[in-house]
Amino acid sequence: MNERFAQYREKVTLYWNRFSGKQKILFFSTLFIILIIIVVLTMQLSKTEYEVAFQDLDSTDSAGVMNYLDTAGVSYRLSQDGKSISVPSTEAARVKVDIGSQGIVQGGSIGYKVFNENSSMIGTTDSEFNVKYNNALNGEVEQLMRRMQGIKDAKVLINLPKETVFASQADQEQASASVVLSFNPGFRPSQDNIDGYFNLVKTAVPNLPIDNITIANNEVELMPTAKGGQAGVSSQVEENLALQKKFEEDVKKDVKQFLSTLTGPDKVDVLVFSKLNFDKENRKENLVTPVDTENMKGIEISSQIISNSYSGKGNTTGGVAGTGSQDVAGYPSQAGTDTSTSEESSETRNYEVNRITKDVIASPFTVKDLTINVAVEPPTGQNTLDAATSAAIQNILVNIVRASLADSGATYTDADLTKKVSVYSQQFGGTAANTTPGGLATWMLWAIGAAALLVGAGGGYLIYRSRKKTVEEEDEDIPLQVPTEFPSINLESVTNDSQVRKQLESLAKKKPDEFVNLLRTWLADEQR
Repeated sequence: MNERFAQYREKVTLYWNRFSGKQKILFFSTLFIILIIIVVLTMQLSKTEYEVAFQDLDSTDSAGVMNYLDTAGVSYRLSQDGKSISVPSTEAARVKVDIGSQGIVQGGSIGYKVFNENSSMIGTTDSEFNVKYNNALNGEVEQLMRRMQGIKDAKVLINLPKETVFASQADQEQASASVVLSFNPGFRPSQDNIDGYFNLVKTAVPNLPIDNITIANNEVELMPTAKGGQAGVSSQVEENLALQKKFEEDVKKDVKQFLSTLTGPDKVDVLVFSKLNFDKENRKENLVTPVDTENMKGIEISSQIISNSYSGKGNTTGGVAGTGSQDVAGYPSQAGTDTSTSEESSETRNYEVNRITKDVIASPFTVKDLTINVAVEPPTGQNTLDAATSAAIQNILVNIVRASLADSGATYTDADLTKKVSVYSQQFGGTAANTTPGGLATWMLWAIGAAALLVGAGGGYLIYRSRKKTVEEEDEDIPLQVPTEFPSINLESVTNDSQVRKQLESLAKKKPDEFVNLLRTWLADEQR
């Protein structure tokens, strides 16, 4: 075993010694880098990733969440400000569901659950119960407000009046509420949102009118529509203007559609102006009317007649009391007898009348004023409408205005209604249609355009002629090419080939251009 191990070690040593120093350094460096990469990957893969599960917590909610996580054995990380808690990503969803189901996160407010959690077998005093109930009511309203759109945090303080058995329901003191809201960054509440905040607080607290609710944010106090919120007023004005415009468009459409059957399509134009009353009236009427309107009497429901009569004799006194010598002072001196009668009669009748109680809500959108102007194109061949057609159209418009102003509360005569309508003739497809906004007729524009086209064509032709003449003059000024004179060699005086070659070499050296031309001439002659 030892010998085999020694053989292996000797082989490894021999193999290792075959490498140079640089190769050994490169080997150890590579091995070291691989080890570092393995360690880093192992640390990263085994590292627990945390995810923020709860944020913007107050101290009470943070303590409750930490207590639950410690009990459940879940690791967590608390931020430096103590408002955010992170848990492992693999358990974040389960932790959120568990804590949400148990209602641990209350946003720093308590609700009615406090009575279940802190109930005592002995009971509580009235003062302690009132304090708990008030705090629970504040917490419930805060939780409701946080669920509204755009609200990040809310603080509510409700003052409940003391109930007394000696005051009637109408004389009971009213509750009041003060609310401070914090909105999400970039959120601006609309008037509808503000009205929703006020209605939520109003319905959550008993005997709390809107006038006793104050809601503010970090900048200004919020005002509901009932207190004159500006956004509510502007939206109401826009709605009223839209309704008025729609009414005018409907009247215009109906009038134009009806008159088109008389004059033809596209020959009527209508302009409508109106004034609507958008006041909404609520009133209560308590009416008492007789059943018998002619005699102004009601129904007789009971009648009682009582008659009493009396007849008898009685003593009557006479003379001066106590004046005789034997009379007693202050006592009548003489007595006599006489007959007396009396009668008494009384009658009582009870009548029932009609008692009518009406809660009247007067409908808004009453038409207070209406004006209709109609332009009609006269028939072909006529410049104006005939009197009969114009009168018929005017009567139709007067009837429309009369029906629309029936509920206005004012009385209009026929003369007044006639002043609110007007009918006039207008040429839609004639001179007016052929006239441009600048006052020029269409045929004049066509004539101007044709003249401009002719002037442009003439100018182009003259430019073309001038350019052509210039080109011809330039062609005449160019000198004619002089025919190329080819050098010639007198071959007759040459006796042998060596002399010809010498002359050709001398010509190629002294006059290469002439030599080239000579070769071209010979080649051309050979091709012929």
